[in-house]
Amino acid sequence: MVSLNDYLFSGNTVLKILLQYSADLKAQAIEENDPIDLAHSSFLLQMIELLEHNDFLTSQSNRIKEFYKYMTKEYPFLAFTFKGRIKSLIRAEEKFNGYIVEYIYDYYKENGRFPNETEIKSNLHCFRDIIAYRIVISLPQCHVEDGMSREEQEIKYLYEIADVMPSFLEDRGFHPILSTNPEEMRSDKLSEASRPYFRDYVKTPRPTGYRSLHITFHDDMARCYTELQLRTKDMDDYAEIGEANHFGYEKGQEENRARRDIIREGECRYFDEAYVRLMQLHSLDLSKVNVNMFTAYSNQLINDGCGLFRGRQILPYEHLSRFQNDLID
Repeated sequence: MVSLNDYLFSGNTVLKILLQYSADLKAQAIEENDPIDLAHSSFLLQMIELLEHNDFLTSQSNRIKEFYKYMTKEYPFLAFTFKGRIKSLIRAEEKFNGYIVEYIYDYYKENGRFPNETEIKSNLHCFRDIIAYRIVISLPQCHVEDGMSREEQEIKYLYEIADVMPSFLEDRGFHPILSTNPEEMRSDKLSEASRPYFRDYVKTPRPTGYRSLHITFHDDMARCYTELQLRTKDMDDYAEIGEANHFGYEKGQEENRARRDIIREGECRYFDEAYVRLMQLHSLDLSKVNVNMFTAYSNQLINDGCGLFRGRQILPYEHLSRFQNDLID
């Protein structure tokens, strides 16, 4: 069985790693008649296309920039950033194998048998956040209204901004995708027209405490999916450097270990292979990795210039509040 870890120590570029890993997976899949590894190889080819051909990303970010310009006019008193990234190779590989592990485990627990190959493959077409943009807003303290907390006002603006996003971007070639979250999990601060498209982790935070608004679009011009996330600065801090980041990782580790305990080795080949690949990545010492344009002194001190561990940046756009006092001209 080949895994991504086999290719991370020879000084190659991320693109060469992807090409070699994908080709070897495909050859192995054909030799062993393995449709899951074949699907895995195809998924890696999609990553290659994103990294090699960026003309459509330029078009996409320019159209999203229109929403940034709208916000600078409508909310000149807010500070905010637009961040865009392509999911890193390691995170994408973790997610692909994690989906297999989670799906097979849940299926086995519910049905008392393992899913067949067709059922597993059908679960691997849900990657809609390989390209993602994030809007992070912050309200300067001098603009907090009397009787309201800063958090309350920022959340009010967050929902206002979210409310106009679906129709605004639809006019620019982005088709909003209906959310699968139950209606009761979404806030009535969103209008009836836009509410069905959002996954509202502000009203209903994840178990880790993570809070954000998520919406998925199909970019009809680029013919791909992209996700947009909206957060306040406090929510972003909690997700990136706070307890949600650390706790989520540890919780994921515990859940994956528990799944290995329940499903014994040798019972399901596809579970076994995905589980091993996932655990290899989780135990990876990044300081030992030798990839072109990547350096790590530890798993925390990282300089990633190629999108191996941290996502490749498409943009940011940044806007500082134009008003540094209570008077707005």
